[in-house]
Amino acid sequence: MTDVTATKSARRQHRHHHWRRDLVELAALFTAVAVADAVANTIAHGPEGPYLLAVSAVVLIATAAFHTWWARRHSHAPPAEGGLDTGGGTAPALSAVSAAPEPAGATTPEDSALWRMRTTVRDEPGSLAALCTALARLRVDILTLQTHPLAEGTVDEFLLRAPASLPAAELTREAAAAGGTSTWIERADAHDLVDTPTRVLGLATRTALDAAELPLALRRLLGRCTIHSVPAVSLSGRPTGATAPVEGALEDGDRVMRLRDPNGGVITIERPYLPFTPTEFARARALVELDARLGPRIPRGQDVLTLPEGNEITVRRADRSDLRAARAMHDRCSDRTLGLRYHGPVGDADRYLDHLLSPRFGRTLAVETASGRLVALGHLLWDGDETEVALLVEDEWQHRGIGSELLRRLVELAVEAGCASVYAVTQSSNTGMVAAMRGLNLPLDYQIEEGTLVITARLDAPGAPNGAPSSAPVHRSGEGHGQARR
Repeated sequence: MTDVTATKSARRQHRHHHWRRDLVELAALFTAVAVADAVANTIAHGPEGPYLLAVSAVVLIATAAFHTWWARRHSHAPPAEGGLDTGGGTAPALSAVSAAPEPAGATTPEDSALWRMRTTVRDEPGSLAALCTALARLRVDILTLQTHPLAEGTVDEFLLRAPASLPAAELTREAAAAGGTSTWIERADAHDLVDTPTRVLGLATRTALDAAELPLALRRLLGRCTIHSVPAVSLSGRPTGATAPVEGALEDGDRVMRLRDPNGGVITIERPYLPFTPTEFARARALVELDARLGPRIPRGQDVLTLPEGNEITVRRADRSDLRAARAMHDRCSDRTLGLRYHGPVGDADRYLDHLLSPRFGRTLAVETASGRLVALGHLLWDGDETEVALLVEDEWQHRGIGSELLRRLVELAVEAGCASVYAVTQSSNTGMVAAMRGLNLPLDYQIEEGTLVITARLDAPGAPNGAPSSAPVHRSGEGHGQARR
């Protein structure tokens, strides 16, 4: 039977049912009229007929009013807890959050706080629902949710908006009561509102543009952690013995991640307060594999500045391709200049350059003259949780403001990288470096020990420069440098 034939047959059956129903309703109507006429005649000819008719009308009106009130009240009632819609419709069930009553004096968004919470639940139906219901009772809004499957159980990571008056301990207790274990919680900010796929793609893009971004991308991907890059060869030229499996490894209760560095050596990531999950390990390994496939790379943007005497200099990013030019600059520097920079034997200075120019350990800015000669280097070095700045300016080009300009640009790069502070290690007699650090107009901390001076600048203080992500240095007019031009 075709669809057209079936449709016609259904229409004929519907037409026959329609006429039969009309006949039945018409017969019922005539029967009701006859019965009503008989009852009315019987009551009307009785001694109290009119009174009985009036009472019957009042009772019918009262019954209709009660039925209308009852129907309206129960048509708006929420479904019973755990109930499902068994009708033919597809209306979704109400969530625990939307079904929760609104208490008096409800908290407004202005009174809320953002939290990141991670807890482990049993891998069985209803475990996540119980946790969400517990959060709903506290008027906590779930903004994002990530799941990290484990061999036993599942780690659920939430971004929560909670009433500002709700303490973290209360959130932890409710999570534990709902079946969550190993609960960890910390304050979040607006940057965490970016969804995970968007954030990971952004980190991959920045890593693809700049090899120096890999350690920063790993830190932003994994949260508060300490990252160490251990080269395969030490500064003295001896093998360090640092190795890692090709696929990487999780060690020390999954709190230490070891990944093979594409440049040789090992990238070690430590997070003592929270174990890494297999999902996080896979994401970190994917970023390292991306870096390995792309090979050495740095942004090629540059700025041309004019010094007060009219000479032009170019400031750009540097890497290991500048190793020969950097060694030639070392040969032109005096022993005093090299000693102030490297704090050790002058003959060992060349050994540091290969390490310093590697994007894996930080970012380097180079200053070239109009003839292309390298005359200054500025380094921003990742040192675990801290960041070091270091400068080397050839003797002939000192006292022209080049060091101050390099330092300002390095601080801008540190702000872009999310560093809270930078420090410089020098000698107390190095007045040029001290003056350059003071010229930043940032809060400074000084520590002096046996002639070695450590100056730390706090970048999260008011007045710190607001760095913006960029693939090229920022054009600026440096104090005493003339005007920058494009």
